[in-house]
Amino acid sequence: MSKPLQEHRYMSGLDGLRAFAVIAVVLYHLNIDWAPGGLLGVGIFFVLSGYLITDILASQWERHQRFDLIDFWMRRARRLLPAMFAMVILVVLWCLVVDHSRLPALVGDVPAALLYVSNWWFIFHKVSYFESFGPASPLGHLWSLAVEEQFYLIWPLLLALGLKFLPKRINLAGWILSLAAISALLMAVLYEPGSDPSRVYYGTDTRIFALLIGASLAIVWPSAKLKARVSNQARTVLDVVGVGTLFLLGWMIWHTNEYQPFLYRGGMVLIAIITALLIAVLAHPASRLAIVLGCKPLRWLGKRSYGLYLWHFPVITLSTSQVSTTEPSIIKSMIQVGVSLLLAELSWRYVEQPIRHQGFRSLRLRYRLQHMTSRGWLHGAVIVVVFVLASTAISHLITTDKEETAVAQNAVNQAQVITPAPKNVSSHSATTDPTPNESSKSGMSTDQPTADPEATTEHSPESKQPTTETSKTGTEEKKSTSTHQEPAKTPEVDTISGKGISAIGDSVMLDVAPYLSEAMPGIVIDGKIGRQLTEASGVVQQLSRNGQLGHKVILELGTNGSFTKEQLDDLLADLKSDSVKKIIVVNTRVPRPWESMVNQALSDAAAEDSRITIIDWYSASAGQDSYFAPDGVHLNPSGARAYAALVVKALK
Repeated sequence: MSKPLQEHRYMSGLDGLRAFAVIAVVLYHLNIDWAPGGLLGVGIFFVLSGYLITDILASQWERHQRFDLIDFWMRRARRLLPAMFAMVILVVLWCLVVDHSRLPALVGDVPAALLYVSNWWFIFHKVSYFESFGPASPLGHLWSLAVEEQFYLIWPLLLALGLKFLPKRINLAGWILSLAAISALLMAVLYEPGSDPSRVYYGTDTRIFALLIGASLAIVWPSAKLKARVSNQARTVLDVVGVGTLFLLGWMIWHTNEYQPFLYRGGMVLIAIITALLIAVLAHPASRLAIVLGCKPLRWLGKRSYGLYLWHFPVITLSTSQVSTTEPSIIKSMIQVGVSLLLAELSWRYVEQPIRHQGFRSLRLRYRLQHMTSRGWLHGAVIVVVFVLASTAISHLITTDKEETAVAQNAVNQAQVITPAPKNVSSHSATTDPTPNESSKSGMSTDQPTADPEATTEHSPESKQPTTETSKTGTEEKKSTSTHQEPAKTPEVDTISGKGISAIGDSVMLDVAPYLSEAMPGIVIDGKIGRQLTEASGVVQQLSRNGQLGHKVILELGTNGSFTKEQLDDLLADLKSDSVKKIIVVNTRVPRPWESMVNQALSDAAAEDSRITIIDWYSASAGQDSYFAPDGVHLNPSGARAYAALVVKALK
């Protein structure tokens, strides 16, 4: 029986590329502002996997004119399944003991993960990867492993047919690229600008082009045929191409984000091609860049990149509070990364490597004890001590988050007793299941008090005085705040006429609607759960036809996702009628990656249009956890009243 994996040349530079990719993904999931495109790291992994798997299979075919499919699939299973099973088991046990709120989601997520169909499970259950409120599933990241495993099952069969009937490698590569083009075209066709891109992000059909681009590279650039002896000119070309492509990948991770239409209409294909060029350089034995990226630290991280990918997401999600209006803690992020690295090392040392080389018998305690050296015992003792310390640290983070949430909820309960909803306002509150845009990554429903999908209210208010200051600059200047602080006093709201004022928003607007109606009798409010900014133009046109579009318009949008400058400009163009004299735009506080993008776009628009006044809700709500419901997005009565006070003050 052939042993292709053992005969395959080790390419240390590719471990460095793995390290680069997993760092990008971890930074993205930590919600680091300067790596909004960190999700592109998954695409890098896809191209890399397509190249390596096809390179192995093609070299085996060249030697034996056949594949040993059973051997291939068993090796893949021994490499991937044990570490994933261990992670899933420990996550389930953790949730059983510590965090029961995530258990309902795991009922579906665990079987989907074990069967490697997580991506289709999330698609069919409309679970967003980006626009999710409520507890995130700690297994939400396994969608990408599902895509790869599905590729591993099907691709060897298709490749065997291709190698048999298309012996010329250039022709075979052309057919593979044709399949990749179909997948990329499908992504572009299915993508809808301004909507949640999760369907095209998850789908095997819309993501397989990256794996196929890597596969086509392996057909025309087999690692076994690359020679170390090349001319100085060729070596220089390799290094220039390698450095250039690495720089481009870093630039795109720094400057792109998940809501840019460019990504889904050719951008991800471009990234896959750039990655393939970089892999071609790093796979070449004459590459000096491969030596740099193959340095010991990056090689160490690259070898453990699979374990780090498995563990970082559950560590981050299980130790992060849903309600947090303070800036991300660098210390907390460092602890999360440290615990993830420790778990990745444990997985590598005691699960992945033993099973990969000795098979499943290595898990037997008697076998491990018989083969344990004194150095191994020392390593084990050190790891146990470090693991206990790290577990204590992460448990402290979770306990702190729970205490903060409890303090916030206690303040909310007090606010609900002291400042009940206005008595003379018709009921706007209802327990409403979230739409897909506001559902959790885990598929869980988070019941939140919200208003009816649309509301037009006219009521007599009680006169009150606002107390919260409003910044009209709209700049995205994040302020550090104390983690523990006294609950803010619920602001009182002045009363002004609402005649000639229209408000358009999403579910946050519905939370505020009773208080706006109380403070501004005659105001027209149009709110809808899950509304995106791209839907607002239709609302403006409808209000205009009905004669309800006021000369002052309040816009509260961006809770459910980002938008492009062009989409915002189109909405503002619809409001450029002579009747609209003033536009009040409220920026957003939403613990999601698009928060800063939305606020910056609104700030830029205000700088270009003199009619626009920005209400800086982001700054006004900083440190005020008591304003928010458990999802960290929707408003409790105290938050809704504070929000309304800012709006009224801006209109006075």
